[in-house]
Amino acid sequence: MRPIRTFNVTPALPQRLEALRTLAYNLHWDWDVEMVDLFRRLDGDLWESSRYNPVLMLGTISQARLNEIAEDEGFLAQMDRAAQRLEDYLSDRAWYKKHRKAPVSGECYAYFSMEFGLTTCMPVYSGGLGVLAGDHLKSASDLGLPLVAVGLLYQEGYFAQYLNADGWQQERYPINDFYNMPLHLERDANGQELRIEVEYPGRVVYARVWRVQVGTVPLYLLDTNIEPNNQYDQDICDRLYGGDIDMRIHQEVMLGIGGIRMLKALGLTPTAYHMNEGHSAFMALERMRVLIEEQSLTFAEALQVAQASQMFTTHTPVPAGIDLFPPEKVLHYLGRYRERFGLGDAEFLALGRTDTGDFSAPFSMAVLAIKTATFINGVSKLHAEVSRDMFGELWTGLPLGEVPIYAITNGVHARSCVARSTQALYDRYLGPNWAEASPGASLWERVYAIPDDELWRNHEQCRSHLVVTVRDRLAKSTRDRGGSTRELTEAQECLDPFVLTIGFARRFATYKRATLFLHDLERIRNIINGNGGDRRVQFVIAGKAHPKDIPGKELIRSIIHFTRDQGLSKSIVFVPNYDIHLSRDMVAGCDVWLNNPRRPREASGTSGMKAAMNGLPNLSVLDGWWDEADYIRTGWPIGHGEDYDDPNYQDDVEANALYDILEKEVVPLFYDRDKDEIPRGWVAKMKEAIYFNTPQFNTARMVKDYANLGYFAASDRASTLASASYSPGKELATWQARMADHWYDVRFEEVAISDTTNLQVNQPFKVTAAIQLGALTPDDVQVELYQGTVSVDGEIHSGVAVPMAHQGPDANGRSIYALEMEYTASGLQGLSLRILPRHRYLNSPYDPKLVLWADPDSVRIVSGVVTPTAALV
Repeated sequence: MRPIRTFNVTPALPQRLEALRTLAYNLHWDWDVEMVDLFRRLDGDLWESSRYNPVLMLGTISQARLNEIAEDEGFLAQMDRAAQRLEDYLSDRAWYKKHRKAPVSGECYAYFSMEFGLTTCMPVYSGGLGVLAGDHLKSASDLGLPLVAVGLLYQEGYFAQYLNADGWQQERYPINDFYNMPLHLERDANGQELRIEVEYPGRVVYARVWRVQVGTVPLYLLDTNIEPNNQYDQDICDRLYGGDIDMRIHQEVMLGIGGIRMLKALGLTPTAYHMNEGHSAFMALERMRVLIEEQSLTFAEALQVAQASQMFTTHTPVPAGIDLFPPEKVLHYLGRYRERFGLGDAEFLALGRTDTGDFSAPFSMAVLAIKTATFINGVSKLHAEVSRDMFGELWTGLPLGEVPIYAITNGVHARSCVARSTQALYDRYLGPNWAEASPGASLWERVYAIPDDELWRNHEQCRSHLVVTVRDRLAKSTRDRGGSTRELTEAQECLDPFVLTIGFARRFATYKRATLFLHDLERIRNIINGNGGDRRVQFVIAGKAHPKDIPGKELIRSIIHFTRDQGLSKSIVFVPNYDIHLSRDMVAGCDVWLNNPRRPREASGTSGMKAAMNGLPNLSVLDGWWDEADYIRTGWPIGHGEDYDDPNYQDDVEANALYDILEKEVVPLFYDRDKDEIPRGWVAKMKEAIYFNTPQFNTARMVKDYANLGYFAASDRASTLASASYSPGKELATWQARMADHWYDVRFEEVAISDTTNLQVNQPFKVTAAIQLGALTPDDVQVELYQGTVSVDGEIHSGVAVPMAHQGPDANGRSIYALEMEYTASGLQGLSLRILPRHRYLNSPYDPKLVLWADPDSVRIVSGVVTPTAALV
């Protein structure tokens, strides 16, 4: 029966408890343990059953309990302190004001992501990408950045996982009740739902806007599940990463294009736009359309202006992880942009192609993002290297080491992932500012002053809490699927709170090798059973496979079958339905964090960072963040960063390395106790993990990097190009067109080197070049000498570029450039010359993706002379 009218009914709170509503609707409570305690005190059982959702709890708690608590002076005093703490937090975010010199007027950064993992009661995320995005917002709030976020609000979100009796993953899609979540429905000046419109082929799709308040940062989420949309269009915001390729392009159009229209409807004019992965890259098309229609710019001018303020973070270390759309679908869904831009099909599709001459190539969202961004980064140093290799063809002729994809290593939000008791320990010994303190801050030295016994006893409590949590979850899962009494008893008796506990929690993709520890069944059985002694080992494992990933599901089932077949169900536990809440218990309660992907396919791996912040050593393959950590002092490396051609051989080698480390290093160190039953060596390693990793792999550091390297520069650059009615942007576009027309007329004609091939270290010599610039001028280019060691293949792979000085024209009208240099190392050294574009409004000489190298087969090279044969004018 359809209602003839609907009402949004909100909790009726006694006036004295109104502060609870304010606290509930700002997600700052998620990383403030005292606020969590406040809601748990209100009704502990309801807090658990509501999935830690204060809004739902306030809407379902009995009026009698509310009236009772309104008379409880102790509770009211705690509530008032929490309200004051929130007020103080919102008004005292000083880092941005202190470090941003002369900000652009109305500065604002828009952060786009397909998913946001903020808290358990908002299941609109799938894994690491979403949790990283959520942590990004939390730290942006902590630092006071003027950031707003844009995403989609999914009615069913990502799936809830459960296992059938055979251990096969099943999926449920619980419906998200937006009206009982910490969400605000945005309204217009007339009090009506704020809605935006997005054109799809043959129709318009409408979306309303919800806001999640994350400290000082608003997260705006689009929701298409409304009338007058048809059922298909209502389902655009149904499931995260659900549906077929058509649904995916529908979602990404809504995120990118709808997101830009939503910001405009909200009256926001960002000065920088950050694409977290390529899902939102269609934003560039919409931004260029607006510039063309509202500012009368040409397509080339609009591209320059839009690019100036856009940033792109790639998280994908393999081409298979990139969204690719067939050309005909892109033209079908977005052909109106091609028409508005005045481009042909091939020109339009070239925006998303590496090889623009391959007319059958798919349209890549990552390539679109790269071609429309002024700053591009990977999420670890190794991942940036991998990304430069993946996308290097976009900068033809540029050495891979210079491809402008930079590294901003991921971090995690400390207050969100460190256990409550451990936070109190850090507050006590390090001071209250440890969660945002920079690497090198003096407070980190105090880590070593934490008493060993206090740190160890705290960790033992965390491990005991994890055991209780896992038993409860397994018992509930067993009951839900109708398990036997024996299975229920086993679930309630699994794990031992005093045994070395290894944690593994990952998305169950095959490259992450969740079953590597089972490579040699006899050997791992012996390790688990203590090799005949009492030094036992146990594993806690969690993670979801994508619903369509059958091999990933097979991995989960193989773990379940092994534990049953070998009678190890008390020592190897797979915990279903991994989420933020379970993650926090695992990274605090395990003793070691295991990660063994196929290098270099792990872009970052943030769960290991969370574990390290809780004092857990990592036991991991040198991939992602762990490759740049101090993996000797803060854990153990599996291998030494080798790459393998044979995956089976790799599994043999690295599984054996894992077993050796467990048997010879991890287990003995953990069980080596003094007379007080304290493993002093282990605790020392815990302290090293905290000292080295907490300040470095922290979103406080990460977001500062994004601000200093990206947001500030992009805002300034966008402001410059838009000034004086976009005159700089127009000038840059005109110059770019001229460069494209005349670049291939430029050539090196002669290079003169003052010495022969035999030189000594630090012996100066001079290099002079005669260059025909054609229609270009010396102001349009920068000429560089590129020198370095020659490798066995005859190439310079890691050279250094040094600018050459323009000397003027020679008698033949050629431009003469010169440089005096010397080699500081012996061996076979080489040099070459190159030309790059130069313009006062150009962000980087690499942006036009043009580089011309001196061709040794066509350039006249003269040795033993100072200048080319034709004298200077």
